[in-house]
Amino acid sequence: MRNWNGKPYHSLDYMLRETFGEKVYKVTLNGGMSCPNRDGKLGSRGCIFCSEGGSGDFAADAALTITEQIDSQIAVLSAKRPIHKYIAYFQAYTNTYAPVEYLRKIFTEAIHHPSVVALSIGTRPDCLGEDILDLLTELNQIKPVWIELGLQTIHERTAAYIRRGYPLSVFETAVRNLRERGIEVIVHTILGLPGESEEDILATMEYLNHRDIQGIKLQLLHVLKGTDLAQEYLEGKFHVYEREEYLNLLIRCIEHLDPEIVIHRMTGDGPKELLLAPLWTGRKREVLNLLHHQMKVCDSWQGKQYNFDQVTVNGVNSNKQFHTLSE
Repeated sequence: MRNWNGKPYHSLDYMLRETFGEKVYKVTLNGGMSCPNRDGKLGSRGCIFCSEGGSGDFAADAALTITEQIDSQIAVLSAKRPIHKYIAYFQAYTNTYAPVEYLRKIFTEAIHHPSVVALSIGTRPDCLGEDILDLLTELNQIKPVWIELGLQTIHERTAAYIRRGYPLSVFETAVRNLRERGIEVIVHTILGLPGESEEDILATMEYLNHRDIQGIKLQLLHVLKGTDLAQEYLEGKFHVYEREEYLNLLIRCIEHLDPEIVIHRMTGDGPKELLLAPLWTGRKREVLNLLHHQMKVCDSWQGKQYNFDQVTVNGVNSNKQFHTLSE
């Protein structure tokens, strides 16, 4: 059984300790952005699952400067335990959806903070123009820059249902452009989207195995109050996973995942005041402990079912399409 410092998967914590020599924490920042899926460019209602906080419900107050946001969170975190290194994570909405000079200002302020060791930016693949890519390349020469892309699924029928707003080809172009510049890519996926079978979800995992990505977030579908998804859930239009169902699916996903891909998230946790279902996700530590136990009992680990030679995606044999740049 392969393990990464005692865990049966390639965790973010393992990667950060290997890279920076100690535990590293994230501070979640709010750059005051919007989203083309909300401001009328592509739509006005956002993705079907997205709250009014734009997936940044835990981010800091946008009224504060970037430095103030970082310092206020460091003060809280360091009061509980000795922490010296942080990742500045721009989380809320689409964090490259603004004029490049504004982005330069806030990203530069974050990356030059003495306690920040890396910059992580959540965005859409259709919001990465040449000027923004050039800026990210500049920043990546100062400290590591990660771009987190919200893919969610490879299946176009599901993408239309959730109102993602771009085709898969746009994602592929964004990954290629970022990797050509040596910028690491983390992909957000959602497990349990309405209409998707377990095999559909595994097809997304296998597709990503053969793209040049460095990290993945495995996000269980959360139903948040006030979203269009919540209305469909209350009308009984789809099923959300029970805990055991999800753990079994998650283990299958992990086993099929390339062991070189870092897992940045396993379940996610919606804000308690907004979470409608599934409520068991509020006990995150308990869920992770059960996952570790179940993987140990099953002699399971990341990559156990991974085909290192080739993989079939939607009936087509596919090899790794983008070369990995030497870091």
